[in-house]
Amino acid sequence: MSPRHRRRLPLLGALCLALAACAGPVSAVRVDPKVVLRDLGRSAITTGEPSWPTRNVLFEYELFEAFGQRPEDAIAELHRAMVASGGDQDLLFALAELSFLHGQAAGKPDYYLASAVYAYAFLFPEDTGVAAPGRFDPRLRSAADLYNRALIVCFTSGDGSEVVPRGGGFALPFGRMDVAFDPSALRAGDRELYQFIPTGELQVRGLAMRYRWPGLGAPLAASARPIDVSKPGRDMVAPRLRVPVTAVLRISDARRALVHGEPLVGRLELHLMWDEESVSIAGERVPLEGEPSAALAFTFTGLPIIEVETFGFLGRLSGIMAERPPLVSTTPYKPGLIPVVFVHGTQSSIPRWAEMFNRLLADPAIRGRYQFWFFQYDSGNPIALSALLLRDSLTNAIAKLDPEGKDPALRKMVLVGHSQGGLLVKMQVVDSGDQIWRAASKVPLDDLHLSDTTRDMVERGLFVKPSPYVSRVVFVCTPHRGSYVAGRNFIANAVRRLLTLPFALVGASAELAKNPNLAKAGLSPVVPSAVDNMSPRHSFIRALQKIPVAPNVTVNSIIGVDTDGPIETGNDGVVEYSSAHIEPVESELVVHWNHSLQGRPETIEEIRRILRLNIGLKTGGLGEAHEESQTPPR
Repeated sequence: MSPRHRRRLPLLGALCLALAACAGPVSAVRVDPKVVLRDLGRSAITTGEPSWPTRNVLFEYELFEAFGQRPEDAIAELHRAMVASGGDQDLLFALAELSFLHGQAAGKPDYYLASAVYAYAFLFPEDTGVAAPGRFDPRLRSAADLYNRALIVCFTSGDGSEVVPRGGGFALPFGRMDVAFDPSALRAGDRELYQFIPTGELQVRGLAMRYRWPGLGAPLAASARPIDVSKPGRDMVAPRLRVPVTAVLRISDARRALVHGEPLVGRLELHLMWDEESVSIAGERVPLEGEPSAALAFTFTGLPIIEVETFGFLGRLSGIMAERPPLVSTTPYKPGLIPVVFVHGTQSSIPRWAEMFNRLLADPAIRGRYQFWFFQYDSGNPIALSALLLRDSLTNAIAKLDPEGKDPALRKMVLVGHSQGGLLVKMQVVDSGDQIWRAASKVPLDDLHLSDTTRDMVERGLFVKPSPYVSRVVFVCTPHRGSYVAGRNFIANAVRRLLTLPFALVGASAELAKNPNLAKAGLSPVVPSAVDNMSPRHSFIRALQKIPVAPNVTVNSIIGVDTDGPIETGNDGVVEYSSAHIEPVESELVVHWNHSLQGRPETIEEIRRILRLNIGLKTGGLGEAHEESQTPPR
């Protein structure tokens, strides 16, 4: 480079700097849309920053820097501007966000409550003559979230562990608000609600789907206990159930009171999800915020499932679990709802149905027409005994809930049984005559010397009639012709040695053994376990498979196949297709999965389809009757 050119370099650099200084300070650069959407979606709730509408308000009123340095002064200035404007909705929303952010940063509950008041006034202008925000305004959802979250903080206990519904006087940055609360709201039928946990703070594990019903109010999960333990009442609500509840703080004429400086008055309400899903506010139906999946998951938190299933199978549960009711419900009884009764299989339990129940509850058509019951039992006991317990539980429930027989829905039950549970279900819908007895004994029951108690147990357990309450059954991986796993002698022998039979059955067994030549040749006089019963060679399963389901009961079947090759020769690891397949059925769905397929989407959607079809609705599932799913093998 020549000396002359070298001397010009500083001049060229200075010229470039001058030109850069003259460049426009405003520009728009095309970037990844996700970056822009993330920036546009900022809010006090999602990112902990003011949204763009709130930032705009701060700049318009020259308070952006002031909020960062003197937040309370900035909020007070915006409050005065809101009053002067007659309740401008832009200012109300900005005040809701900024009060929430300051309450969070400074740990001041009065600002949280102010956020709820401003958000409520923004959402419900009532009769102030100011139009409500348009339905496409993204601030609507943000305002509801601010209100819902603020309520939780305002009524949180001192240690922060739960929400405590209460009334009284509550401080605000610009005054106070009197909140009324009726303690009778803590009563749900014959139960008292307590220990309210905010479900929005719960991370759900073990469920593939999490359903949230967006709306207004703080979603909570409450524990429930009998008000009078000596009077359990008519409902069958599961003792461990966490009841989904939504807390709503109604604020009378919130916008008008803010503008005119009038005293603020509120009323805290508790709404049980099983009673209502919306409320009327300012002349409109407003959906209630709900977190049913979180409440369901919280119900099973801390339950030692493996221990319950293993010791339940062996008949060795003790203490509280031994006294668990065999039939429980997820809601109090409500006339007009058809019971869907889930019956688990061998060494299983109610939580195995959680994924399915979670999905079914999310379908408004289903939850509006059905109630869900769950049967639990010691699955190692003889199948006839467990089936008798199921029959007695259903009969007792009907007598308890509808003693006068006025509710026809209770006589349209749908029973869903998995594996051994399907055999218990079948025992509710067959006319066995003496076939099961004759398959095992060559002596007529009437010729035996038995006590009245033992004779009654045998008659009711083995000589059964179709239940008048059941209209449809769904078999899931049911070993109608036995399980090849149960047919392995070393397994059956091990179970028999470990199994602890109920005291009543031990006594009945001793009585039966005193009758000579009772059992047929080649059959053991020992009381069988459920595993014995499910051996393809056992007299019980060989007799039951020949007995058809009552013709007035609709049958659906779901079968697992987890092997390659033709379906007809496949199995699910426990049950052969040829054992699970029965005729006639309304539909049969084959799911390419193993024996534990209750939580599979194909299974769940098929149950949903069946339940919708049962009440005359479009299927909304995988289609009409199936012979094979479209899901490829694993």
